Amino acid sequence: MEGLGLCVITLLISSAFQKAHPVRVTVRETSVQVLRGDSVLLPCSFVTMATLSRLNIIWTVTPLSEPSSPSQVIVYDRGQVIESPSLIGRVSFRSVPLSADIVLNSTRLSDAGTYRCVVNNPPEPGVPGIGELSLTILAPPSSPLCLWDGQADEGGSISLSCSVEEGVPVPELRWDKLEPDQISLPVNKEGSLKGTVRILNISAQNSGLYRCTVSNPLGTEACSVALSVYSTSHGAAGILQAVSLTLCMALVLLALLALVLWFHRSGHDRKWREEGEEEECYNEIRGNTLSQ
Repeated sequence: MEGLGLCVITLLISSAFQKAHPVRVTVRETSVQVLRGDSVLLPCSFVTMATLSRLNIIWTVTPLSEPSSPSQVIVYDRGQVIESPSLIGRVSFRSVPLSADIVLNSTRLSDAGTYRCVVNNPPEPGVPGIGELSLTILAPPSSPLCLWDGQADEGGSISLSCSVEEGVPVPELRWDKLEPDQISLPVNKEGSLKGTVRILNISAQNSGLYRCTVSNPLGTEACSVALSVYSTSHGAAGILQAVSLTLCMALVLLALLALVLWFHRSGHDRKWREEGEEEECYNEIRGNTLSQ
């Protein structure tokens, strides 16, 4: 009787434990980071009192780029593994059914987001166990693009812009004037990946080389812009010099033309004079001959 009573008590305790403790899920790390291109382990362990013949594990992700569009990553259902079509060959369970850990290979920036591990093991009572973790994909800054816009005439204004497509953590962006001395310039941020510098009432002193540098703990990239400020006063003087030179050349050409015409006319006058003298001499000789 005592043995039977002990067995009944054990069964009652076991039944109460099962009802009080459904599948319990534990995520060892709630935040995971990995360098883009590397593999990463997403941990998810569970405790269940039932056999694993009907075990069901579902992994989903809510991407950072689309927080309103969660999608399925991989599923384990009664011994069968189903991968998301977009992740075939890149995701797998590590040691299912003993663990719900998964491995994500060849990571991309688009893989970043909140991952959820849902474990259900009928006939285990209660709601499924759920665990969440965030995945961050780290990447160095991409090569920035430097542009300038505006009027490069003296007294005008210009804008220098620098933009970078990617970088995690978000790159720090700075503008510097390198010539003749390096000067750090105030930057107006436009979002997290673009910065501009506005220069008003520019002069020849603003001419020089400007460099934009983007950096985070994983790397540094840079681009540069060469700015030449056009001086209107120097331009007017240059135009005046060009006009003066043109007028001088025109006067020289006119003088040469007048000289040519003078020589030409002098040649004709000499020829006419010589012909007149020859005719007069001929007439005189002829007259002498007839008189004889």
